[in-house]
Amino acid sequence: MLLDGIETMLVLAQEKTMSKTGSALYISQSAVSKRIANLERHLGKKLIEPKGRYVALTADGLALIRNVGPVFDQLRGQLSEQKNYESTDTILPIDCSETLVAGYFSKVLASCFALDSKIRLSTNHTPRIIENVKSGKAVIGLCAGHLTPHHGLLTFHLFDEPFYVVSASSLKSLPDELITTDLRNNANSYQAGILAGLNITPLMEIDSYSAAVQLALSGATPALAPLSIIRTLKVPTKNFFTFDELQPICRPIYLCVRKNNSRLPRINTVIEAVQTSIEHLRLDSHVI
Repeated sequence: MLLDGIETMLVLAQEKTMSKTGSALYISQSAVSKRIANLERHLGKKLIEPKGRYVALTADGLALIRNVGPVFDQLRGQLSEQKNYESTDTILPIDCSETLVAGYFSKVLASCFALDSKIRLSTNHTPRIIENVKSGKAVIGLCAGHLTPHHGLLTFHLFDEPFYVVSASSLKSLPDELITTDLRNNANSYQAGILAGLNITPLMEIDSYSAAVQLALSGATPALAPLSIIRTLKVPTKNFFTFDELQPICRPIYLCVRKNNSRLPRINTVIEAVQTSIEHLRLDSHVI
């Protein structure tokens, strides 16, 4: 029961509300409250307090997350390695960047599912994907963007994805303003310094490349977008542009997995299928 309470606290620290925490854990809101109340009773400390529509962690709650969170995630990851993933009855969870599924990996993941019906796919941003693979919530992660150091996972660098400027009208030079993705995201934060060096202002930071591209095509400010989004949205060639100055802005694409899990034949089959799919993509010079 204590482990349930700690897990619930960790999720609540990210989600900020009881309802979102319940949704993330697939339990009711009342079950979330009960888990935390049991943990508070056991520790003899108040861990959370209401804050408007949200729930805030007390100083003791923050201390618990800071001191126990990393150890809990490590334990959860090690426990996941004890699962019998070689059994075709065991769920094989894969966590992936949404843009990568749409732009590159839909066919290979579909073919993997055809061979292994217990594969389950979820989509997240890269920082959450890394957390999920470390904690064992996912066995394989497909990540877009720069990874934080010391993540402790085995990674395979698949390729570097280029970025383009999408615009409703023709561009002969870099614009002074761009719509970008969320530059506070650790996977994207490197772009802020590059854009500043080019005297380009991130006019809007939108947590959706698709929305940014649609705004640009509708006549708003040009948008910075990766090739996977341009491919998925079938942006006409006349509406996306490349500039030498933007070459440093590319996002590395990685596959990540816990080292011990990578040795298992069932998991390695998926890894090899993804790697092979990249070689096929390279045959089209306009892809990668």
